[in-house]
Amino acid sequence: MDFSEIFRFVAALAFILGLIGLCAMLAKRFGLAPGVTSAGSNRRVGIVEVRPVDAKHRLLLIRRDGKEHLILIGGEHPLLVESGIDAPEQPAAAIAAVDDKSPRPAFAGPAHIVQLQRFVEYIKERRA
Repeated sequence: MDFSEIFRFVAALAFILGLIGLCAMLAKRFGLAPGVTSAGSNRRVGIVEVRPVDAKHRLLLIRRDGKEHLILIGGEHPLLVESGIDAPEQPAAAIAAVDDKSPRPAFAGPAHIVQLQRFVEYIKERRA
């Protein structure tokens, strides 16, 4: 095998990988990929925020038709923490304001547990 054959092989491989990438981008853009919607469509479902709880678990805040749902994922089964929450106008600013003003819980556990407790308390206050 000489250098020209190796170069032709590498060039052909790069060309094929480029075609695959181009097809993937076109499929996403036109909504042909499963589970992917095009940018211009009317979206009803979206992930508002994802927060890690620990190395295995994550909290997802999902918005659907103006309502938000808090889901804990990462274990054997996902857990619906709270559903039917009215979507706030400015969720990030409101959560930051509540975090700054809320008292620290009496339980002094790991930081992610304390943060999760404050977040759940905030959601409960907003719902009440």
